[in-house]
Amino acid sequence: MNKTNLILSALLIGNGWTATAQTVRNFQPMEDVNHVTDLTLDSLELANTARPVPGSSRRGDNPVLFLVGNSTMRTGTRGNGDNGQWGWGFFAHECFDEGKITVENHALGGTSSRTFYRRLWPDVKKGIRKGDYVIIELGHNDNGPFDSGRARASIRGISATDSLPVVIKETGERETVYSYGEYLRRFVRECKALGAHPILLSLTPRNAWDGKHPGHIGRVNETFGLWARQVAEEQDVPFIDLNEISASKLERFSTWKVDYHFYHDRIHTSAFGARLNARSAAEGLAAATHPDLKGLQACLVNLELPAAQVRREPGKPVVFITGDSTVKNEDKDSDGMWGWGSQAATVFDTTRITVANEAMAGRSTRTYLEEGRWERVYNALQPGDFVLIQFGHNDISEIDHGRARGVIACARDTSHVYRIRKGGTAYNDVIYSFGWYLKKFIDDVREKGATPILVSLTPRNEWPGGKVERRNDTYGRWYREVAAETAVEFLDLHNITADALDSIGQEGAKAYYCRDHTHTSLQGARLNAQGIAEGLRRIDSPLARYLK
Repeated sequence: MNKTNLILSALLIGNGWTATAQTVRNFQPMEDVNHVTDLTLDSLELANTARPVPGSSRRGDNPVLFLVGNSTMRTGTRGNGDNGQWGWGFFAHECFDEGKITVENHALGGTSSRTFYRRLWPDVKKGIRKGDYVIIELGHNDNGPFDSGRARASIRGISATDSLPVVIKETGERETVYSYGEYLRRFVRECKALGAHPILLSLTPRNAWDGKHPGHIGRVNETFGLWARQVAEEQDVPFIDLNEISASKLERFSTWKVDYHFYHDRIHTSAFGARLNARSAAEGLAAATHPDLKGLQACLVNLELPAAQVRREPGKPVVFITGDSTVKNEDKDSDGMWGWGSQAATVFDTTRITVANEAMAGRSTRTYLEEGRWERVYNALQPGDFVLIQFGHNDISEIDHGRARGVIACARDTSHVYRIRKGGTAYNDVIYSFGWYLKKFIDDVREKGATPILVSLTPRNEWPGGKVERRNDTYGRWYREVAAETAVEFLDLHNITADALDSIGQEGAKAYYCRDHTHTSLQGARLNAQGIAEGLRRIDSPLARYLK
């Protein structure tokens, strides 16, 4: 018996426990590889004011889907994104028909299989009824000391007989520690005893690349993923390999994109990463063949990826146009407001390329993304397509109130958590810089094998000093900085059109605008479309080959 176990044996005997060969085995806890500051149970009282009362969401006799997990499922004491991090449980309800089932997120940051089972599970069980479903995804925190500090480690593996009596050094509390697999068994058995359907999940992936396999996210299929799968098979319950599903998606992204799916550290996700994991969990449930999941599968929704509807023809690429009202407006009354995208067919040869104007009035880079409009373009992209990206007119708006569509005014990769007040509601959101949103769009397009082209914003009908206004010190500079950083094609429509207006003169330029100094008439839209064609030729873009 080594010195550590001699001390442990004496300590246990001194506290009235009998030391046996089993209780003094030299169990080695797993290393805490996360290296992050996480919640501990001293915040449990505060956290419980935000966590739902178990079963309180139930509608009539409908089942409830209970989520049991840690900070990767519910991040922060309140779970409301006030630290810029989100757990996937916050978004899980988006994948279910809430007229058939409700989702309750009972996860808490900092918990392990051991601490959740001891401290939180008894209350969660009070709300579980026959026919409910319980997703269990734990393991990130089953490491560190057995008997001090967070004291949350479980014994490695799935042994049903291994146990370790401990005395918590700081409190004197006595506890018997079991294996990770044994805690999972207890969750499973107790769910079944209540008539509910337990579902075991492997862990969410960390932002850590596998040194032995370049280009691959590290897996947990030799530890927690393996153990959860083994217990699921032994207990005949569904197992969803969330780790594998999400990691395989992340591996298709650039390193830069993987990084922004996490926030502050390499384990806790941003809203991007949380949504990815929530969808992965739903996709795993949909694909599973275990008979216990048939009822839950009937409640799944929104699994088909939204995509812009484009009529594709063999051999013809698509040029997608994204932007605001200067690109797509009313586009119908000859005396009304027109966006230049409506006139794209006057410059592109539509027998050889299809034009898809996906711009939307009033949108900034941020709101175009937030509303899912960019996702529709992203999901519709195919290799060989082109995407014209033009924003800026609405990015100067308020960030956290009013229409709340503004962004941080620079091109650097920066972000900040804002408390947004919009439409009578308040919520937390991470807002990025103008340049960051452009870089995301560029990166997404390249990921799909398509070609992104930045287009600077159209000039306004304002004439300081007798020359049409230019924004080369703000948006123009930020566009150029992004173009230099990403080596993307940059079409400077702003100055091309401004030069044309200067030659026309202030009085003559009035005919090119409608109702205000920003929105163009049909004549102005055609001028900008001609500027697009001229700009493509100037930069010798591959897209220029499809001009008339």
